[in-house]
Amino acid sequence: MGTAKVTAPLIFTISVATIGSFQFGYNTGVINAPEEIIKDFLNYALEKWSGTPPSSMLLTFLWSLSVAIFSVGGMIGSFSIGLFVNRFGRRNSMFIVNLLAIAGGCLMGFCKMAESVEMLIVGRLVIGLFCGLCTGFVPMYIEEISPTALRGAFGTLNQLGIVIGILVAQIFGLNVILGTKDLWPLLLVFTIIPAIIQCAALPFCPESPRFLLINRKQEEKAKEVLQRLWGTEDVAQDIQEMKDESVRMSREKQVTVPELFRAPNYRKPIIVSIMLQLSQQLSGINAVIYYSTGIFKDAGVQEPVYATVGTGVVNTIFTVLSLFLVERAGRRTLHLIGLGGMAFCSIFIMISLLLKNDYSLMNCICIGAILVFIAFFEIGPGPIPWFIVAELFSQGPRPAAMAVAGCSNWTSNFLVGLTFPLASFYLGAHVFIFFTIFLIIFWVFTFFKVPETRGRTFEEITQAFEG
Repeated sequence: MGTAKVTAPLIFTISVATIGSFQFGYNTGVINAPEEIIKDFLNYALEKWSGTPPSSMLLTFLWSLSVAIFSVGGMIGSFSIGLFVNRFGRRNSMFIVNLLAIAGGCLMGFCKMAESVEMLIVGRLVIGLFCGLCTGFVPMYIEEISPTALRGAFGTLNQLGIVIGILVAQIFGLNVILGTKDLWPLLLVFTIIPAIIQCAALPFCPESPRFLLINRKQEEKAKEVLQRLWGTEDVAQDIQEMKDESVRMSREKQVTVPELFRAPNYRKPIIVSIMLQLSQQLSGINAVIYYSTGIFKDAGVQEPVYATVGTGVVNTIFTVLSLFLVERAGRRTLHLIGLGGMAFCSIFIMISLLLKNDYSLMNCICIGAILVFIAFFEIGPGPIPWFIVAELFSQGPRPAAMAVAGCSNWTSNFLVGLTFPLASFYLGAHVFIFFTIFLIIFWVFTFFKVPETRGRTFEEITQAFEG
């Protein structure tokens, strides 16, 4: 196999693709900082519309809906991945769906001017739809254009895009920048800018060579793309691997979602894929990210928004670390280290929140535990579930598998986002017991059921499940 180099076209193409991941991160984090200001807007708009101030129950419900409807859009979007990628290709799909980002950004950006709560909520739904599609397109595209030896490291860039998006949203959301009564619509409309940049850059990126050869039967074109991206003439073995896969695919019919669960050779990898996605969401990370400002306030931090930005910085640093570790330590090992570390931190967060009124030191322990919790997340459960799903399946079932995995991720994300405020209201810090139990269950599952995919071709990984 020709030794693939890290070339400028490859870096450019992957960077353009990860703008989609950035969008997902940005729109996840953007709603956190200006929470009180947006609640005031909801209060004002509803009072103007009905003539009476809304009840605090209705206000909390509409706020939770504005946060959670994003995930509903994500669920629908992630389930529609196959409709796009098989018809338009990976690159063109990313190009087309930027229309959704622009529409969603406009709806959210002008909702204050229009004094419309509906525009805010519909805008969040549309941007969720866009982000749901991106969570499938981006890892799939990156996996299919990356050399086998670098697939894990490049796969981690998807997560890096997400955490940089969250960090940018947290910084822009500071009340000295855009998190003010007048400027918060700009915070939401900003998402249009990355969409326009990506649209301008995508025509200079190639289509996925696997899509060109396997779906479109354009072997010469696929070969040219590989040679340009990998900086080597010798791609014969990789082309042959794709052809073998193409032959296998012609024997299989296009795989639908129900067939993933019915066919014995897909059942194991799809269960592993779903469990990995659940391990990401039910670890408690989103509870910490979505509501970090409130958690820091509970822990007695004077300026909780700055502490939230601190979590974003930790997030980014450890994702970069994971980038360098994933091809050395392997996917499975990092996932186990991440889950185990998070379980310990989860216990410390709970104990420190329970004892913070008795011992002032507990506030520091709580903040430390939250930051270490996030660090462990970014080592394993953050990046790995997204790209390992693309590794576990061959070209035929991959779009359907990405759709199922994405949908289970978004569904659990939605449930955590919706239930965490209620659960923490009734259970207080004890809510972290549930996350600890989940983390232990996922650790055991990963230990016994998840294969190592580092350095293996797609075919070898498929065979590992059949054995």
